[in-house]
Amino acid sequence: MTRKIAIITGGSRGLGANAALKLAARNTDLIITYKQNKSAADEVVSSSIKLGARATALCLDAGSVSGIPAFKAQVQETLAQWGRERFDILVNNAGMGVHAAFADVTEAQFDDLMNVHLKSVFFLTQALVPLMADGARILNVSSGLARFALPGYAVYASMKGAIEVLTRYLAKELGHRGISVNVLAPGAIETDFGGGNVRDNKQLNSFIASQTALGRVGLPDDIGDLIAALVSDDCRWVNAQRIEASGGMFL
Repeated sequence: MTRKIAIITGGSRGLGANAALKLAARNTDLIITYKQNKSAADEVVSSSIKLGARATALCLDAGSVSGIPAFKAQVQETLAQWGRERFDILVNNAGMGVHAAFADVTEAQFDDLMNVHLKSVFFLTQALVPLMADGARILNVSSGLARFALPGYAVYASMKGAIEVLTRYLAKELGHRGISVNVLAPGAIETDFGGGNVRDNKQLNSFIASQTALGRVGLPDDIGDLIAALVSDDCRWVNAQRIEASGGMFL
C-alpha cells in the first residue's frame, strides 16, 4: 500500500507539530514548513523519522505570496526524491495572532493577519492543488473565535471567517477530482500561540475551563488526533464541513 504524503504549514511548533507526529505514527510521510525556527522544525522531522516516516522541513514565509513558486518547486523536488509526483494531504495550519481592540487595530496589523491567514492560504492552495492526487484531503484551520466573539480578536476572527467560506468554495470546485475540503476550528488550546497565555496564565486557563462544557482547556493532543482522523480515509465522506473542537466552549 502506497504511503500517503502530507504537507503541514507551520508544522514546526504547536498544533502543527503535534499533528505532524500523529500523522507520522499513522504511516504518513511529511513535508512541514517553518518560518524562522529551523531547529524546532528539525526536531519534528527527527521525531517523525523515528516513528517510521519520511520527513523534511522546508522554509516558507506564510505571509508572503512571492515565495510560493520557489516553495512549490521544492515540494516537487522532494516528491521526486521520494518517487512520487503527487501528494495526498494539505493542512493549512500556519498562523500568528494579534490581540488589539477594534479601535486600536492598525493597517499593518490588518495586513499581516490577512496575508498569513487568508491571502497565503488562498494562493498556496491554488499553487499546490495541481500537485495533489485525486481523492486528496485539504484541511484548513480556523478558530472557535469565528463562532463566539471576544474583544480584541476582530481582525483575526474575520480572517478565519473568510477561511470558513473559502473552504466551502474549494469543496465545490475541487469535488470533481474527489478532493474533500474541510475546516477545523479549535477552541482555546494550551500551546505557545499568542505568547502562551492560555497555557501559562492560570486565571485565564481557569476561566476558559469554567466556560467549557467538558470542564477543561484543550490540549495539543486533542487537536492533533482530530487532524489525523479528519484527513484519513475513515472521514472520506466528510466534506465542506466546519468541525469545531473546543470541548463545548461558550455554549
